[in-house]
Amino acid sequence: MTGPQSQARRVIVAGLIGTSLEWYDFFLYGTAATLVFNKLFFPTFDPLAGTFLAFATFAVGFVARPVGGIVFGHFGDRVGRKNILVITLLLMGIATVLIGALPGYASIGVAAPLLLVILRFLQGLGLGGEWGGAVLMSIEHGDPRRRGFNASWPQVGVPAGNLLAAAMLGLMSVTLPEEAFLAWGWRVPFLLSGALVIVGLWIRLRIAESPLFAAVEQAGAKARMPVLDVLRAHPRALLSAIGARIGVDVAFYTFALFIVQYVANEHGLPRSVGLNAVLLGSAVQLGLIPLFGALSDRYGRRPVYLAGTVAAGAWIFAFFPLLDTRSPLLITLAAIVGLIAHAAMYGPQAAFIAELFSTRLRYSGASMGYQIAGVLGGALAPSIALALLEATGGTVAISLYVLAALVLTVAGLAIAPETRDVDLAAGAAPSAAKG
Repeated sequence: MTGPQSQARRVIVAGLIGTSLEWYDFFLYGTAATLVFNKLFFPTFDPLAGTFLAFATFAVGFVARPVGGIVFGHFGDRVGRKNILVITLLLMGIATVLIGALPGYASIGVAAPLLLVILRFLQGLGLGGEWGGAVLMSIEHGDPRRRGFNASWPQVGVPAGNLLAAAMLGLMSVTLPEEAFLAWGWRVPFLLSGALVIVGLWIRLRIAESPLFAAVEQAGAKARMPVLDVLRAHPRALLSAIGARIGVDVAFYTFALFIVQYVANEHGLPRSVGLNAVLLGSAVQLGLIPLFGALSDRYGRRPVYLAGTVAAGAWIFAFFPLLDTRSPLLITLAAIVGLIAHAAMYGPQAAFIAELFSTRLRYSGASMGYQIAGVLGGALAPSIALALLEATGGTVAISLYVLAALVLTVAGLAIAPETRDVDLAAGAAPSAAKG
């Protein structure tokens, strides 16, 4: 037998490892899209158009995420959290391995980009259901006074996955000549995902179901149509979750993804410069996200979240001038500080969003809010940034775009109550439901 504290630790470790693997798969695609896919799957287009199309396939994963959030959220609220987490991990891993084995345009023609889009959609479905389950398992186990800290560990999966993806592709990129990297080197990190998924599955199958969901199930209080019930019971909470996340996503994909394309294509620097900057920034985030989650347990979710939002809004106007220096040191500084600001938002975010919804609807509500914002924010951010750069010839418009998205985050926080002290067993934060 394992005690509650031991089980809570096991759940947190399972959530961290599982989400790290899922985000490794997801970011691997995003990084490869900036470096490889425009040449391998869209070679008949000029470089700018090929990059646009590569980013478009990247966005397909974000479009799939709300679908995954709705589908898996429904079943997560109907049949439990644990089994859904196993399914999402399998779905993500299989899609990623198949991308690594996919022939290019030169081999199978137009079928190559079409299959790429389908597999990217499956990746998005898996990730759409993953986040809500991992976060809910973390906050529905363990000490209620440490929910911000506990829920921040699945969030650590983002920089951990990004770190691993950038490291693997960076290693392949710097150790192989360009021709070998494009021919087969980029495939190795995708194929390795299969082995990593086996480890994640072994861990997830050993954890217990959420005690709060078990109580709802025992009481016969499960929702029949969770998605519709969220729209009826928690409209303000849903709007708050969407708004609070949009700016976080836009800022993150500017600081951690667009930077790679920008320094390589606009300034002609080696790919490794942008990748290494993101690598170091993600490493710094590993310790900071749980720290900010813990701070939200002490000072509240909204104050910590808001501090990160203000910092990101200010830093975006220093970010591009630092990149324009072409100095690897200053480019790294730009990425690190940007990702520190992101960590201050991301640390309390999981607990904040999950605490807005009642237990019987929490998987669906949290997943919908988080993933819909992902489409409106992260899915479009790289393409919008690229379009603004092309249209204006400069980066001021991109900075204003990021700032506008962060204003939406402030609005999302403003319409929500402080959720730190809400009793999860009793329901949602009092004024988060009806508008």
